[in-house]
Amino acid sequence: MLFNTSVKAALSAAAAMSALLIPAAGSASAASSASGESVTAAAGSFDAKCRSHSRNYVLKKYYRGPQFFTLRCGTSTWGWKHIKARHGWNSTMDRKIDNAIYSGDANGRGGYSTYTIQCPRGRVEKFRTIIGTPAGTNDLLTAYKVDQPAAAGAARC
Repeated sequence: MLFNTSVKAALSAAAAMSALLIPAAGSASAASSASGESVTAAAGSFDAKCRSHSRNYVLKKYYRGPQFFTLRCGTSTWGWKHIKARHGWNSTMDRKIDNAIYSGDANGRGGYSTYTIQCPRGRVEKFRTIIGTPAGTNDLLTAYKVDQPAAAGAARC
């Protein structure tokens, strides 16, 4: 009888600990990036934050090593409001921005871009970020998919 009580107590404790360690679906900790921000970055939550804060309010930070770049609410010409209105906002856009800033190459436009190799054109820009706004030099001005890529060098196929 003592054995059954000990086993039940141990199982109960293990179940309680696992419930504390496993985040609930949809929680911010269930899908977080290296920067600690929600990967989904829901447009609705950003809308709500921007309605109740100024255009200079920081929604998110994107990291490149120890340096970070901020996404502010912005206006129709820069920041999150601009990106949402002109280029669309969803978790894919958020991931593309994060990837371009974190591991992309400097693009000569004050930001970072991701590239692919397409034969015979060579290295082709696929996604671009531009950094620098009226609110700050390390702020995200805009980000978008490059629709008319220009070749950055010929490649042998």
